[in-house]
Amino acid sequence: MFDTGTTGFMIVCAMLVLLMTPGLAFFYGGLSRRKNVVNTMVMVFTVIGIVGVTWTVCGWSFAYGGDGSVPFFGGFDQLGLFGAVQGMLAETEAAPEGAAAYPGIVDVVFQMAFCMITTAIVTGAVAGRMKFGAVCAFLTVWTIVVYPPLAHMVWGGQGSLVGDVIGALDFAGGDVVHISSGLTGLVLCLIAGKRRGFGLVSYRPHNVPYVALGATLLWFGWFGFNAGSEFAADGVAALALVNTVAASGAALVSWMLVERMRMGKPTLVGAATGLVAGLVVITPAAGFVEPWAAIVMGLMVSPVCYLAISFCKRKFGYDDALDAFGCHCVGGVVGGILTGLFCVPELSWTDFGGLLYTGDPSLLASQVLGILVTVAFVGVADVILGFAVKACFKGSLRVSEEDEAQGLDVAAHGESAYPAYLGLD
Repeated sequence: MFDTGTTGFMIVCAMLVLLMTPGLAFFYGGLSRRKNVVNTMVMVFTVIGIVGVTWTVCGWSFAYGGDGSVPFFGGFDQLGLFGAVQGMLAETEAAPEGAAAYPGIVDVVFQMAFCMITTAIVTGAVAGRMKFGAVCAFLTVWTIVVYPPLAHMVWGGQGSLVGDVIGALDFAGGDVVHISSGLTGLVLCLIAGKRRGFGLVSYRPHNVPYVALGATLLWFGWFGFNAGSEFAADGVAALALVNTVAASGAALVSWMLVERMRMGKPTLVGAATGLVAGLVVITPAAGFVEPWAAIVMGLMVSPVCYLAISFCKRKFGYDDALDAFGCHCVGGVVGGILTGLFCVPELSWTDFGGLLYTGDPSLLASQVLGILVTVAFVGVADVILGFAVKACFKGSLRVSEEDEAQGLDVAAHGESAYPAYLGLD
């Protein structure tokens, strides 16, 4: 029989990660402009439908199917999850001693939830100006040809390019989730172009309580995200849980301190953003580092992400609307590099520990190389896919100037988040 405790643990973790996607809808919705909140949130909600279908039909098979002999692709053997029920019944009936502690079908939904939140993060970069149909088309193809191969390259087991051949560590998704989604957001916002008035108009969050609610749901769901990535209810899962709290708390404090020094006042939006940045930075390292290192990582990531969001975006002129790149990609890169410094040797999945413990730069070099491979693969694939979708939508990913000025809630969806009744708003 399966271990019911571990089975229950993994099912709960999967449910927590599933909660993160609607949580992100509130986070992004609060950050968006009042006239675009419905559009911003529905883009995230639509991802639930897209990934629910594509992951079942082919995403799981492309990421984790096959025999592991191909370093960047799973296989075609589990398309449509045909045979999943029979496989589950056979596992349950046999379940010999030493077999897996929980049914393999649990992994399908756990990894599906990862694909959902990763894909949803991308939408924040193009909020307020991208055609809804173009967003859906891009993300549908992205969840088939970009995310699954990357997941296989990092987590595909023996023979995987980044995880096995290069030897880079990624406990819960620094490369797979955050660098890939943030970089994709950057590529899309560059192809789509800037919003009307970018650099001239101040884009303020329209609903700060929504931002706090969304960050809270993300924070809660992230415990399943990181602790569940141990795939067992054991000490490493508990360590990942502690590190997630420590890093996110430290990053929240760090962000508020930076705001206090730069702006004179700490803000709730800043606190929520710092919380998320801390969650991002600890993701690749959650089960590899000690709690004191998690605090250091949290303290370090906020100033870096703050610089990316407040300075680099303005300096280089890219319109990453809700800072998907500045928070997730930049934070993921910081976390991946720091994993190479702080990884406890006994917890490493490879023969190498962190530079701080061993004095050997091998793991740090593997981390940097793994990041570079991720950036190269995702960047090239995104550019090709982005321009292909642009061509399919009459050479433009943008809504008309009139629709953008009116707001995409009414123009694209025919509804308003805050309708007026009897002349009262």
